[in-house]
Amino acid sequence: MNKHRICLIIFFLTIHCSLALAQTPSLPTQWTKQAKEVTVPFPEYPRPQLERSDWLCLNGKWDYMGGKDIADAFNPQVPVSFNNKAEQILVPYCPESLLSGIQRKQEINMWYRRSFEIPSGWKNKQVIIHFDAVAYHTTLFINGHNAGTHAGSYDAFNFDITPYLTTGKNTVVVAVQDLNDGRVPSGKNGPRGDYTFCSGIWRTVWLEPVNKTHVEDIRLLPELANSRLKVIVNSTGEGKVTAIALDSGNEVSQAEGAGGASFYLPIKSPKLWSPEDPFLYDLTISLKDAKGNIVDKIKSYFGMRDIKLGKVNGVTRPLVNGKFIMQLGLLDQGYWPDGILTAPTEEALKYDIQFTKNAGFNLIRKHMKTEPQRFYYWADKLGLFVWQDMPAIWYQNEDTAKTRTEYRKELKALIDEHYNSPSIITWVPFNENWGAFDVKEITAWVKQYDPSRLVNGNSGFNNNPSYQKAYGDPGNGDYVDTHIYVGPYGASVPDEHRAASLGEFGGVGLFVRGHMWPVANNAYDYEPTRARLTDRYVFLLDQVEQLMKYKGLSVAIYTQTTDVEHEVNGMLTYDRAVEKMEIDRVKAVNEAVIKESYKLAP
Repeated sequence: MNKHRICLIIFFLTIHCSLALAQTPSLPTQWTKQAKEVTVPFPEYPRPQLERSDWLCLNGKWDYMGGKDIADAFNPQVPVSFNNKAEQILVPYCPESLLSGIQRKQEINMWYRRSFEIPSGWKNKQVIIHFDAVAYHTTLFINGHNAGTHAGSYDAFNFDITPYLTTGKNTVVVAVQDLNDGRVPSGKNGPRGDYTFCSGIWRTVWLEPVNKTHVEDIRLLPELANSRLKVIVNSTGEGKVTAIALDSGNEVSQAEGAGGASFYLPIKSPKLWSPEDPFLYDLTISLKDAKGNIVDKIKSYFGMRDIKLGKVNGVTRPLVNGKFIMQLGLLDQGYWPDGILTAPTEEALKYDIQFTKNAGFNLIRKHMKTEPQRFYYWADKLGLFVWQDMPAIWYQNEDTAKTRTEYRKELKALIDEHYNSPSIITWVPFNENWGAFDVKEITAWVKQYDPSRLVNGNSGFNNNPSYQKAYGDPGNGDYVDTHIYVGPYGASVPDEHRAASLGEFGGVGLFVRGHMWPVANNAYDYEPTRARLTDRYVFLLDQVEQLMKYKGLSVAIYTQTTDVEHEVNGMLTYDRAVEKMEIDRVKAVNEAVIKESYKLAP
């Protein structure tokens, strides 16, 4: 057999094996098959707190070209020419994931293309294209025209593409470059992170028609002390705003204001939002032009709750709606074996939240990433507190004018995007000194920017990566927070102005054959059986209760909701197929500790 023929055979065998590998999940979930077969993934309206009736989902199959040798995708002036090398990618799954159909690591340059037609009912409307998250630098082309750029990995953004549209078929091309160099916010999804990298489009892409004068965004702030909701509606163009609060379809209150200015919606004898009773009011907002015509109408919701520090028997503690509730939670990393940063389906996205609730926890610490708006909707609706981390940068001391500016920009965007969710009660700018800089100043800025929530400036300040000097305890914010593995003894104690939090503890592992990621697996400690692991958890919670009662501890967050790749310390396996503890016993001890916290009221 000649050399040429041998090379051809090897080439085709390599391609065949690569394709077969790409179609074989290392660890499928119960949702993998459905996600791979559906025509339009995530067909649900993606923005529950600013909802319009008319929209078009662009999720599904796109043409795709990617890799180091593909045309540079950083701020290109013209779109690349797609040829017969183009593959098909399933949006919104990142190209590193199984569900995308690509499953290659570290593409760097990514080019996406698809066509669409504007519905006939959108005539004379402005058309907005929304990207709920793309990592990292995005350039948009509509029918060959450059329609805008955006830099960021975790925040939603949009462009008005009306000037570039034509009748009939329109073509959108998206160029994305993600260097994975740790110099932008990336969290665990970076060069010093622990898990598979995720780049490109990884949340929903969608179109929406609006009038020239329309609502751009809203800001809702419950004020329990004054029995009212503060409302700000930012709009394009001037207009009068009418807000109506509803309870089960019945009008509770109505108020009017001007676009861009704050006004108040009275809520007499408000029903309060809490994990025990997560009551949500419906909200409609109408925008009228100068002639009194309604030019935009949206649906939203809100919860009446507040969170602040106070003294309980002389101890500084967080108070929700005026009372202390022990916050017991899970560290929730939000990774998936088939979708990486993207849950395979809406049902899967909800699953982890429902599991946490069913297991008797009242808190999720969303660790080192943000989620789509619908994640927070389910937390709001089902009733779970959320601590929201800011994804870390890794090389904060290199090119500081750029890296630190990118961090601050995305931190502000994160707060703005998720401001209205009643479930979010604490912002966490830094974790274990990762990428830490100006922690004291940034903690103070977050507190000033959003005084309605608590701020944990450097969760686990007692831990630090070996390659940098620890910033340590910033000394301000609302929490003194340590991480203790396995713990919980050694946890921080409150001071005069800050409550005590055990931001991470536990991390006890259990090997479950057939349900582990194909790498060397590890945990902080291990138990040999499900029963023994449950016994260990119950014992840890008994200790947490002692710390709560006698040492002033107010928050305890167990690591973690699920196994994640090499880590086998989850309450669920990574594929969500096996509950690794006896959940009825977990629920019983969690509820018992929370119930004991009610007795601490003076």
